[in-house]
Amino acid sequence: MSIEAVADAAPALPVQGRAGRGRRSGTSPVTRRPDWRPWAAFAALLAVWFATRHLGWVPAKYLPSPLAVVQRLAREVTTGTLLHDLHETLRRNLSGLVIGVAAGLALGAVLGASSLVGRIVGPTVLAQRQTALFAWVPLLAMWFGGGDTGKIIFIAVAAFQPVVIGTWRGISLVPATYRELSEVLLLSRWNYIRLVAVPNALPMIFTGLHGALIYAWLATVGSELFLNISPGLGGRLNEGSQLFEIDLLFLVILLFGLIGLGFNTLAERAEALLIRWNTR
Repeated sequence: MSIEAVADAAPALPVQGRAGRGRRSGTSPVTRRPDWRPWAAFAALLAVWFATRHLGWVPAKYLPSPLAVVQRLAREVTTGTLLHDLHETLRRNLSGLVIGVAAGLALGAVLGASSLVGRIVGPTVLAQRQTALFAWVPLLAMWFGGGDTGKIIFIAVAAFQPVVIGTWRGISLVPATYRELSEVLLLSRWNYIRLVAVPNALPMIFTGLHGALIYAWLATVGSELFLNISPGLGGRLNEGSQLFEIDLLFLVILLFGLIGLGFNTLAERAEALLIRWNTR
């Protein structure tokens, strides 16, 4: 538990007591109804897609029907090709994400905890942050090749950037009173980071992690499109483009969007759970 949580514990007790009496008196908790509006928006988009295709507003070679995309999905799943490509894409994404997040957390913690290291190394990190992400593709391809290693390193670079900045800022912006109190308590540097800095920096760290998920997924798509073609969803995009298989293109694009949405939802729920645990 952080020093901030200990300081806030006393004024929180009466509020918890009132909540407990409310439960004992028979009041029921407020339940949130599911929000139907996102589903309505999706249904409206699907209806427009159906109408555009079946009323002939767009030629079939440029816009497949939703049924054709579903049929293509069924064929791809039956043959096992799409599942293999999906596995390869997720493997590269998660490998690069883990490497980039680990490096970003470690360096960000050092930069935030040591003002000297921040002054020396910080400008280099900021300069790297300002470099356009896809500017690294030619250099990494020359160093590591266009195979799996080059793709994973590129994804790691993309995930590293937001994590190191978020961790660095979060730890460096811990209130001075907490740092002074840790010195009074004779906390070691490691205990200060573990017990004080990281718990108070969690919101900014999670902002960086959230950004890492987004950037890593974009880098996964880009690496499979711009580096050597290999098994993966990006390779299927190239295949659909070269063979002009519009149903395959739409299928892969939809999969990219759904997986990205799933990552975003998981990140938001994990952030809410961890911050709720941290404030106990």
